[in-house]
Amino acid sequence: MKPAPRAVLESFFDARRPEAEPRWKTIGELVQDAALRHGDKEFLRCGNETLSFAETDTRTDQLAQALIDHGVEPGDRVAIMMDNVADWPLSWFAAIKAGAITVPVNARYGAADLAHVLKDSRAVLVLASESCKRLAREVSDGIGHPCAVRTPHELEAGSGGRSGTSPDLSAHTDDTVNFQYTSGTTGFPKACMLSHDYWLRTSWMIAVHAGLRADDVVLTAQAFSYVDPQWKALMCLMGGVPLVVLPRFSASGFWHSVRQHQATVTYVLGSMPMLLYKQPPDSGDRDHAMRLVLCSGIPRDLHGAFEKRWGASWREVYGSTESGLDLIVPQNDEATVGSGAMGLPPAGKEVIVADERQRPVERGQVSEILVRGRPMMTGYWNDPEGSERAFRGGWYHTGDLGCVDAGGHVIHAGRLKDMIRRGGENIASAEVESVLEAHPAILAVAVVGIPDDLFGELPKAFVQLRTGYRPDMATARSVLAHTRRELAKFKVPAYLEFVDSFPMTPSARIQKRQLLRPGGDQRSGAFDAAADAWV
Repeated sequence: MKPAPRAVLESFFDARRPEAEPRWKTIGELVQDAALRHGDKEFLRCGNETLSFAETDTRTDQLAQALIDHGVEPGDRVAIMMDNVADWPLSWFAAIKAGAITVPVNARYGAADLAHVLKDSRAVLVLASESCKRLAREVSDGIGHPCAVRTPHELEAGSGGRSGTSPDLSAHTDDTVNFQYTSGTTGFPKACMLSHDYWLRTSWMIAVHAGLRADDVVLTAQAFSYVDPQWKALMCLMGGVPLVVLPRFSASGFWHSVRQHQATVTYVLGSMPMLLYKQPPDSGDRDHAMRLVLCSGIPRDLHGAFEKRWGASWREVYGSTESGLDLIVPQNDEATVGSGAMGLPPAGKEVIVADERQRPVERGQVSEILVRGRPMMTGYWNDPEGSERAFRGGWYHTGDLGCVDAGGHVIHAGRLKDMIRRGGENIASAEVESVLEAHPAILAVAVVGIPDDLFGELPKAFVQLRTGYRPDMATARSVLAHTRRELAKFKVPAYLEFVDSFPMTPSARIQKRQLLRPGGDQRSGAFDAAADAWV
């Protein structure tokens, strides 16, 4: 089947008409429609396996029927615990077609993490890859309710047949299709209840503002258990373009993969942009087809340098698991480069920076970012009090700090709970981290507050060094001298601790709560800036 003409695709994603809505009401309808429109055209490229749009529809129909034959009923929770293999998105689509609620699980979870998710969601089945099957079976035996573990192949092999036809199940656009557990940077993960409408609107609006084209190739390097590869998959179904799935993110191998697959659109967030930038420059840095890098939270002072180095547009996207897409910079908006602007709300969304009474503050004033509109989660599963707190006053409280610039764009200013109170002064961890990241020795950094009898809290920096730098006194002094030149005295870290690596969330963010030793002396083993000595 020939690819659809570009004119047809542009009528779907017309940035001049951003108020237009996706025409599909459910994810199953989208998968079926993509098969009809794009047939044998490549949809999924994952390792050595490739699947067309038609093959994806057929295989997910077969697996959906196998789930029903196994006894999965509408509303049952089906966990998916796999590495980045083709079976992940196929299992996701199939479970949704079968009327189940999917529970994406990080393949790197340990026993305690997995037990929490399976217990809390009351999952009846885990679809696991071979590498995850053993742990899933060990944990499922002790969670207090029946929960089978199968690979997709085992499930289909035990099915009673009736493959090749789509399950005859009615679905509504507001039906829940995901219990999407948040990354859990500050506590146990909570499940956001996400609907067909949430996914379709999020994917649609990102496609619109990214100017998705018929000749695009979208690449993802995140774990599929996270939200971003999921909306990318739906966006590719909408546009009839391939999705390339890498096994994992590798800073040293990322641009090689971009060249290998002729990728044109991608998304990076968390520590990924800085890890890429810290790689040694290469004469072939601009030798690729990438036209657009969607990103979240890149250092504004390096934004222009990113574009110059790789010769592609980098455009900010802001949102969350709870709220989907909230802000985005259009791909043709060059004026925001280096400004820190995260764009404007898409159609259907309102975003304000407001005080504790939900009243917008003056432009330039820092306060909490609030969001309302569609898409939006319907709430936290099994946590009505948490849902009520999150949506108090009719707005979703993001927990992020921001301000509005003269052009009406929102600029990120750190996390509401990621503030350190040193005596009478507030310190935004994000500001200190941004300065530290600019030091040539530093690969990655996290700044947290530690208890202090005199000041209440003191900032401590956990530092991962680049290859070639030593965690010695000379490096510690150099890093501190750099921060003293750039920051007010009270913002300079009181302690430095060198680490080999960081515990990370699936969204490539550092899990700060795991850096502190419970009940221990948080100064032990660190470099004391005031004493100019190791503790």
